[in-house]
Amino acid sequence: MSKRAAAALVAGTMVAVLSACGSGGGGPAGGKDSGRPLTVGFSQVGAESGWRTANTKSVQDAAKKAGITLKFSDAQQKQENQIKAIRSFIQQKVDVIAFSPVVESGWDTVLKEAKAAHIPVVLTDRAVDSKDESLYATFLGSDFVEEGKKAGDWLVKEYQGKSDPVNIVELQGTTGSAPANDRKSGFADVITTDPKLKITASQTGDFTRAKGKEVMQAFLKSQPKIDVLYAHNDDMALGAIQAIEEAGKKPGTDIKIISVDGVKDAFTAMSQGKINVVVECNPLLGDQLMDLVKKVKAGEQVPRRIKTEEGVFTQDQAAAALPTRQY
Repeated sequence: MSKRAAAALVAGTMVAVLSACGSGGGGPAGGKDSGRPLTVGFSQVGAESGWRTANTKSVQDAAKKAGITLKFSDAQQKQENQIKAIRSFIQQKVDVIAFSPVVESGWDTVLKEAKAAHIPVVLTDRAVDSKDESLYATFLGSDFVEEGKKAGDWLVKEYQGKSDPVNIVELQGTTGSAPANDRKSGFADVITTDPKLKITASQTGDFTRAKGKEVMQAFLKSQPKIDVLYAHNDDMALGAIQAIEEAGKKPGTDIKIISVDGVKDAFTAMSQGKINVVVECNPLLGDQLMDLVKKVKAGEQVPRRIKTEEGVFTQDQAAAALPTRQY
């Protein structure tokens, strides 16, 4: 055999080998080993709301549909539980780690451990506050600042042309969480353009219905006049409605209510005139997440930030939209 023929044979063999290595392993979800599905470790915040339950179901259903093995962990709204779960995923040598951070800060150490283990991380629903963006591959979720701004925009328009002071109480989400921080700042940025709009009390309701009711009861006792309630999620708003009704007031009329999420119970309350406006935050991220983890594991370039599409719903739209709500 000539040297030229031998070189051609070697080159052809190398191409074949490289093609086989780049094929994704031939597994049902593009796993690295032939016939082995992709394994994803997913750490969820908890089950504090109807939104979160829908988000979990979306992820679990999408993984099953995509043929992806999902290792699921519920952090019960505790950062230490999430850190333990991520370390467990690293020990189990999962292909990709995805998680929705309980709070924004305090993740660098465990994310560096994942990076050292060559396991890519995808943030879903909530972001982290880290200067080292190499610690995660991408973030899929809502723009919480924009949600706060949408809530503020509605309020500014609602009271346009009126001169009397408007007293607002705010039910914040979990302290230190991205949605709580961002929904607060986005709302504040907008309403500061109108001096008659004043937040007179602001306190966390931990994104739960029970805490929302408890804090609203305290607001009703401590605040002489409340015109508007701004709740960072629907569950807190629904709890607050119970408190308002028990105090002999009419929610949606005596106290206007702005909420964020868009769960079915909130649309029902809106159709009954008890909530005035809901800014949507879509929890159905499962299909997008599974598509992302496959791309990330395959080494494909993905955007650093992927936003979900969401709208704003008022009382006149609620009844028509209610039958189509999936969560």
